[in-house]
Amino acid sequence: MSEPAFPEGFLWGAATASYQVEGAAREDGKGESIWDRFCRVPGAIANGDTGDIACDHYHRWRDDLENMRDLGLKAYRFSVSWPRLFPTGKGKLNRRGLDFYQALVDALLENRIEPVLTMYHWDLPQALQEHGGWVARDTASWFADYAACLFSALGDRVRTWITLNEPWVSSFLGYAQGIHAPGIRSFAKAVEASHTLLLAHAKAVQAYRQVRPAKGRIGISLDLHPVYPLTDGLSDQEAARIADGHQNRWFLDPLFTGAYPADMRELYARCGIAPRAEPDDGELLRNNPPDFLGVNYYFPQRVFASQAHAVLGFESHVPADCEKTDMGWEVHPRGLRELLMRLKADYGNPALMITENGVACRDESREGGQVADFDRVDFIRSHLREARRAIADGARLEGYFLWSLLDNFEWAEGYSKRFGITRVDFKSQGRTWKKSASWYQRVIASNGAALE
Repeated sequence: MSEPAFPEGFLWGAATASYQVEGAAREDGKGESIWDRFCRVPGAIANGDTGDIACDHYHRWRDDLENMRDLGLKAYRFSVSWPRLFPTGKGKLNRRGLDFYQALVDALLENRIEPVLTMYHWDLPQALQEHGGWVARDTASWFADYAACLFSALGDRVRTWITLNEPWVSSFLGYAQGIHAPGIRSFAKAVEASHTLLLAHAKAVQAYRQVRPAKGRIGISLDLHPVYPLTDGLSDQEAARIADGHQNRWFLDPLFTGAYPADMRELYARCGIAPRAEPDDGELLRNNPPDFLGVNYYFPQRVFASQAHAVLGFESHVPADCEKTDMGWEVHPRGLRELLMRLKADYGNPALMITENGVACRDESREGGQVADFDRVDFIRSHLREARRAIADGARLEGYFLWSLLDNFEWAEGYSKRFGITRVDFKSQGRTWKKSASWYQRVIASNGAALE
């Protein structure tokens, strides 16, 4: 039996990111990124892997485009490599880098696939890192200059823009935990970086609205998690409030109100931590709200009170008996609907797109030589059903982007984790559909009615 379809015009897509798929790390004038540098740190990446070649999408993008067309994608979310356009992050444009993205966008449009362009998916030019990276306020202005170049070059063809992907990851995994580039371990610097990233977003939105096409829109993608206390105890409930403030509200509140949550500002201040905000920063954020919010959802957070973290006072816990992905993340589809409804209730019912949702699987089972990833099908189907329930309850959800179109370089995990619906043989660079690709093709063709 088929199920109710999604709203007419719902945007069905898949997503990738520049450093994870492009390769061509030193070709055609591209500059070094912080991930090019971080991959050379001994022990930073599983198996010593790098993104030097990745999926070789820079050379094989036409094959990947044919794959998208066969899937029936309505949209493709990709990111631009900042150091491919500006090798040092600023100054003279590298025309060969821009040519690559212009050719990709033109070909997508020719095949009736909407390009959804993310301007920053973590590959900061290394030259800017040497000037302080996201801790330095100037980086926000350099990002706005880079964004303005993209708007000028592609604004007549790209209608949907995303400024930043997951600024929480860029700041707290990159500057506090040090497990992502640039590999710094300072909570205070992470808070500074989070503020600069939000300023960069607001400055880019401001620049876009000065030149935006009539039908264009610009937003941001956040990695969001429903947060649950591990027990009903007051200390765990307080831990859940702090975890929600740290992971979710620290970014949502400035984007939609122009101000950081008061409880988190007070918590950080007690530890001598605060972003060096200037008087006009709140106004800049308040006057440049996103046209839509991209939601990246993978798993919930279950937390308990702990002094292991001197500032936050909580730790996360994954139940031993829950279903888990190959990343060790809890599978919890209902959390997606809870997030969407929370955004509706707390932030004025904004326009939403699920800009990432997917799962890493072992992909060991084969049928006739094809990966029989029915666990991935089950994961996607269960989350899409929750998304559809949220739409029925009034959430303004306009699109869904599956992560990911291709198996790719999975950051600190290297090539050891596979998220793609297309299998990539990283030695031959051959692409083959998994069972999930054929299934997703049917879902798209039926506008979501074929979720059986």
